[in-house]
Amino acid sequence: MSKIDVIAHALSNLAEPICARIGVELVDVRLVTELGEKIARIVIDRERADGLPGSSVTLDDCQSLSRGLGTILDEQPDLVPGTFRLEVSSPGLERPLVKPADFERFAGREAKVKTYEPIEKQRTFQGKLLGLEGSSVRIESSGRVVLVPLDGIAKANLVHRFS
Repeated sequence: MSKIDVIAHALSNLAEPICARIGVELVDVRLVTELGEKIARIVIDRERADGLPGSSVTLDDCQSLSRGLGTILDEQPDLVPGTFRLEVSSPGLERPLVKPADFERFAGREAKVKTYEPIEKQRTFQGKLLGLEGSSVRIESSGRVVLVPLDGIAKANLVHRFS
């Protein structure tokens, strides 16, 4: 595991209990560098009560996680070396699919999956998400069902179509 992965994992472990307390799901934690600035990006989600697509995460939810995590990080300054910016946000309409449970939860929805290595000479698949089969994601793309190994997915997200 790389140093960045270790830090992201540690941030996830710190964020999980705070997320549970405020009633949101921790979707993803990423450490990125943009224009020389280190950024810890945390995405949280909460299903909408009306069952419609999207998230019911509020600004207050993001602020609560940011403040709670910020306090812990101030007490443990060596966790993320140097200066960094903490960003907490909702996933948006094109929610990232990160955990195996995401692929089951959003079965039936349109998704886009990019792989590290080609599968049948293709690295990007877009279509109806059909859930999991063992340790592979099933997606109906271009009229055929493709099995994409979970560990071969570089990036996956829902696709939103505006009506």
